[in-house]
Formats: sequence, C-alpha cells, structure tokens
Amino acid sequence: MMGKICLAGLLLGAAVPALAQPPADAGKYAPLQDKPSCTRAELVAATDAYVEAQRKGDLSGLPLADNAHFLENMETVERAKGLWNSKLPVAHAMSFHDGTRCKTFTEIVVTEGGHPYVIGTRLYLHQGKIIRVDSLVTDKGDWLFNANAYLKYTSKEDWAPLHAYQRSAPGAMIAGANAYLDAFSDKFTDIPWGIPCARLEGGAYTDRTGDPKASCEIGIPPGVLYIVNRDYLVDEEKGVVNIFCRFGNSASGMPDSHSFRFIDGRMRAVHTLSVNMGGPPSPQANDDGSIARPPVGGS
Repeated sequence: MMGKICLAGLLLGAAVPALAQPPADAGKYAPLQDKPSCTRAELVAATDAYVEAQRKGDLSGLPLADNAHFLENMETVERAKGLWNSKLPVAHAMSFHDGTRCKTFTEIVVTEGGHPYVIGTRLYLHQGKIIRVDSLVTDKGDWLFNANAYLKYTSKEDWAPLHAYQRSAPGAMIAGANAYLDAFSDKFTDIPWGIPCARLEGGAYTDRTGDPKASCEIGIPPGVLYIVNRDYLVDEEKGVVNIFCRFGNSASGMPDSHSFRFIDGRMRAVHTLSVNMGGPPSPQANDDGSIARPPVGGS
C-alpha cells in the first residue's frame, strides 16, 4: 500500500511542471501583486500625470514607488534612460483603466519635433503608488509605422465610455481578443467581429473611406505564428481589452500591444503597436493609411 501511495505521488509530481525561476534582479524592484489595490480615480490621475510628464520629459510628478520597475520595449531600463525623459510634443493621447488589475494603458502620438513616435505605456499601481512603467516605443522601421496616419485615424474614432447597456462582460471581451490572437496559429477561431469595424496597425488603416459597413474580417497572414506572454488590461467602461504580448519566442519575440474595442459584445476597433527589434525590414504605411509596399508576415 505504501508503495502505491509513493508511486502515485511520483506520478502526480511528474505531471506538474517546475515553476519558472524568477529573474536574477527580481528582488530589486517592487513586485507585481496578485491582488493589487487601487481606485479608478488613482488610475485616471496616474495617466493624466504620465501624459503631462511625457510633455515635460520629467517623471517626478508621478506617484512612483521608490523601487518602481522601468521597462522599454519589454527590456529593463534605468529610469534616467527611458524615452519618458525626453520632452515630446504630444499630438494625441488616449488612456484606458483597469480597476481590477490596477493597470492603465496610454496611447501617445507624436508627429512634430523632428522624431515621430507612437507610444503605448502601461502603468501598474498598488496602494496609490506606480510600481511599474512599461513602454512600447514605435517609430520609423517598426511594423507599418506612420505617426501622421495614426494620428489622422485615431483622432476620428470614438473610444469614449459606453452606455451601460452597450458594455460587454470582461470575460467575453478577453475571450474575443484571445480568439483574434489565436487566429494567427489557428485560422478556424470564431472572432466576434462587429460592423462597422476598423483596424489601425502602426499607421495602416482598413477603413479609409468611412464605410458604414466596413469589416475587420480581412484575413490573417498565412502560416502559423504563436502570440505568447499575453498580459491583460480590461476597461469595462470603455469596452476595451489591451494585451501586451510577444510574437513567437517568449523571450525575444516582437514586443506588441493590441487594443480591442467591444460594443454590444462585438469587436469594432483594433489598434496595434509592434516593435521590430532588429528584424527584417518592415513595410511602412503611407500618410493616407495605405501600405507603402506589400507586407511580409506580421499582423
């Protein structure tokens, strides 16, 4: 009997994968919380302060934890070396807030000042302090990049808070967003498309004519590509799911942000920011949102 119990224990142990080892510098930074504490007012104040900080090139106005963790393009950087230290003429900013996960996402578009950018920044909060600043910085050479086109089309879209009857359950929105990302490896996923719908990727736009029947169902690139390391933010008031993820390899794959807007349970808008990270040359977008040359892979 004892032998059977031991054998069962060994089999059970073999079925459970070993826990991943934490990074060597994990103890240096404020840890992410399993159940963070925050209010929506704190989240909104943090994103307002972040946009102003980017205009000034100075993060001192943010409620930063002493050991806050700073990342740029999914790599740890020193606070003094991030783009947030550069004064940028912000042409457009839009933020989402998740009061359950205590995360925010801010999209910033810069078209002037000599160096255009489209930036997507996550802030992670706990007990009134920002414990992580995580920015994706896209510029020339990144996937379909064109800040002028991005500004043109994002400024025309409506991402305002929804009426309560138009909102979708968080779990349903996450499932719909996952179905979209899963389609890159399984073309048979059921994506909850809505009409009209438009996709804005780096600067390329799928509805340049304002068609009331425009669809986002324009196909997925051929082949199998797994989108991994998915980290979720859900803004229930605005019907938005934002996902930070990587394309392909979980350690070195292309850093990416996808934002999905749901109305009445259907996907109505998609924004994509993807950092090339030294890969092959990416197609770029024209100022009208068309693609300058045929895309080779990617989203």
